[in-house]
Amino acid sequence: MNATADGLVIVDKPAGLTSHDVVGRLRRLTGTRRVGHGGTLDPMATGVLVVGVGKATRLLGHLALAEKEYQAGTTPVLAPRAVTVRSFCIVSERRAGDRLLDVDATVTCSSGTYIRALARDLGEALGVGGHVTALRRTRAGAYDLAMAHTLDQLEADLSLIPLARAAADAFRSRQLTEDEARRLSHGGRLPGGESSGPGPEAAFAPDGTLIALVEEKDGQTCPVAVFV
Repeated sequence: MNATADGLVIVDKPAGLTSHDVVGRLRRLTGTRRVGHGGTLDPMATGVLVVGVGKATRLLGHLALAEKEYQAGTTPVLAPRAVTVRSFCIVSERRAGDRLLDVDATVTCSSGTYIRALARDLGEALGVGGHVTALRRTRAGAYDLAMAHTLDQLEADLSLIPLARAAADAFRSRQLTEDEARRLSHGGRLPGGESSGPGPEAAFAPDGTLIALVEEKDGQTCPVAVFV
């Protein structure tokens, strides 16, 4: 892998490392400092961490990573915040001593949800106390554990989703003419009215190169992120 490669790496983060530690490992593997992640995992947590390399770091903020899924079971001091929990399912339980019960749960929630806070709130509601002993993120947006690789696997074979494919998978696609591609690549705008729906579109040159993410605004097609 060289420093000019651009794309996403889906990492199965191990326990004991911070998300920044993972970014540091991938900077060494890819030979570039242009590496960033799409959602922090605490050191004790494992599972899906979406990492952008090169120009794909500009894609991270636009990806649909708003919904995340976790497997869970010292109580933190966390400020209240508005979150969405779509499901909180108890999948198994077992005794862990005379007065302790371990519970395995699967949670689907919005980005920014503290699973430790959910455990705390559940324990308070039951009047028994509660805390998380293990946490594993199984999905972030469209990326799940089936697509993730351990750091050891990535050391042996760095599997990267190319930038153009990542954009085509995540957004509606728009094909440009050579002139349109040239204008967008310089930050110019195009006549509007061709969008097929709300939200960004991935705009591609005739040769398949990802030029930009674009949105309709004030009757024009405007670049929100340019990749060339």
